[in-house]
Amino acid sequence: MPRSNEVIRQWNILRELEASRRETIAGLARKTRVTTRTIRRDLIALQTAGFPIYDEVIDNRRFWKLDTKPFRDLFPGFSLPELYALYFSRALLKCLAGAPFQKDLTTAFAKFEAVLPPSMRKFFDQLPTVLQARTGRRRAGNEIDKTIAGLVTATLEQRQATMRYHSLSSRRTKNYLVEPYRLLHFQGGFYLFAYVSEYNEMRTFAVERIQHLSLLETTFEPSQELSSELFAHSLGMMQGPPQHIEVEFTAKRAPYVREVEWHTSQQVADQPDGSLRLSLEVCIDQPLRNWILSFGASARVLAPPDLAAEIAAELTRARAGYKTSSSKR
Repeated sequence: MPRSNEVIRQWNILRELEASRRETIAGLARKTRVTTRTIRRDLIALQTAGFPIYDEVIDNRRFWKLDTKPFRDLFPGFSLPELYALYFSRALLKCLAGAPFQKDLTTAFAKFEAVLPPSMRKFFDQLPTVLQARTGRRRAGNEIDKTIAGLVTATLEQRQATMRYHSLSSRRTKNYLVEPYRLLHFQGGFYLFAYVSEYNEMRTFAVERIQHLSLLETTFEPSQELSSELFAHSLGMMQGPPQHIEVEFTAKRAPYVREVEWHTSQQVADQPDGSLRLSLEVCIDQPLRNWILSFGASARVLAPPDLAAEIAAELTRARAGYKTSSSKR
């Protein structure tokens, strides 16, 4: 039996003992679908790892219990699963590597780990081999780390900032005076949501494309309240009025599309031929276009007509590019 299965089973035993307060070996064997002999080995392994498990005879029946008092004393208010969730979140927080608070997070987790017995840490460390968090893309380098640190300071202290920014859409580099409102993390990248007085509007900037940032001593008063969901009508980091979007997916792609919640507004309609129609109430922006194009010939826009024509034209250009490449060989 793979070691990962053993660790998961032992973790489930711990959770069961905490939830039920007490359990027999036969009961644990039934719930985990293994033999009583295996359960006995698991209990010994957990005791060796430092978990306070003990047995007690009640009405001529032997029960096993988990003494949660040591955990409550060390971490008041936390259950065992909550402690592990916090411990495991180290991997999830790697997406913030380089942010100004990363050092503080590292120090905090080091203190948390120091309280756990070494054998217990070893047991916890085996669980991520079963459940792993993979961070998204991130541009390496000290400059972006300094930029993020500066933006956090500007946002917290409500200080204006000047920045030199390269736009991929216009392919131009321009200087901006901005009032930073919020820093957001999305799909491995950081984005700045800031007010630009020159245009009298809020704009979104990709932090990795900020070439230079300078904080000013001038402060600002926020002129508007930001929604907790800034981009509620977008599949990405854009804003705009929602429109009714309808896309049909082939029968081959339908199972994959059906099992994912792409947006909170989505509605799914299965078709007799096995295909699927997905309806969304979102703004028409580049993230939406990229998402549709990522399915290639497996997706067809049904509404609105303008978006359908735009996607069709893009696919035609892509096809022409392949033809041109073939003719040059």
